[in-house]
Amino acid sequence: MTTRRLLAVHAHPDDESSKGAATYAHYVRSGARVTVVSCTGGERGDVQNEALAERAMADRDIAGLRRREMAGAQQVMGVEHRWLGYTDSGLPENYTRDRSDLLPANCFALIPLEISAEPLVRVIREIRPQVLVTYDENGGYPHPDHIRTHELSMYAWEAAADPMRYPDQGEPWRIPKVYYDRIFNSRKIGAVYDALLAVGHERAADMAELREWMRERPFEATTHVHVGDHLEVRDAALRSHASQVAPDDKFFFWPNDVQREAWPYEDFQLVTSAVETSMPESDLFAGITSDENPNED
Repeated sequence: MTTRRLLAVHAHPDDESSKGAATYAHYVRSGARVTVVSCTGGERGDVQNEALAERAMADRDIAGLRRREMAGAQQVMGVEHRWLGYTDSGLPENYTRDRSDLLPANCFALIPLEISAEPLVRVIREIRPQVLVTYDENGGYPHPDHIRTHELSMYAWEAAADPMRYPDQGEPWRIPKVYYDRIFNSRKIGAVYDALLAVGHERAADMAELREWMRERPFEATTHVHVGDHLEVRDAALRSHASQVAPDDKFFFWPNDVQREAWPYEDFQLVTSAVETSMPESDLFAGITSDENPNED
């Protein structure tokens, strides 16, 4: 029997919970091995929850608090977790992709890829996942750490398969399938909005604002994982990151009973595959039939 193994690479602790937690819980409960990587510790994140119970610790040691929060989210989802150990780049005022001079020295976004990729290559070769989930070239949104996470993920995906690169980090392994997160998308927002409006739900106005913001984004998802049974896990994981998300945040928390009826999926875009599959998919592991290394002839 093939052991299913999924690797998800995220920029900061809390990203894994807002962008895929229900999917990770779904696969963990089906017997798959799911590993989440946090590239940074979120050290430069601001407190986003004014009612945070641990505000004193946040002011004194935000990095330590975010490690504790990540441990809580990890337990809720049931995943394995690895820190790459890089320092949060922050989001400087007026930052654009051509203004790297605004970033703090030695932050994640400024570490050369050939250096920052080595620990991720080691993780890939150790775990030997069949599926990699990461962000698109724009990072999902243009935070320098999210953009760098995309660059790092694709660099390490290629390097891990090459026996000539990082030879001290294990036997080469090519991950057969790579996906971009497309969980926040216009069709999903529209479907949930229509369902809320149909029942006269008080949250319809909030969703209308979000729908307008998402309206121009193209729908690029190829793969729709049914996670209706795991929405509460997703919410609990996200609430574990209490410094970053208020428990009633209107952007992240929607009525789950409505969502289960309107759009009980988390969505992804397949961007490269070494196995045959057909679209649309309902499983990130579609086409995976073997534990053998697809890099080997």
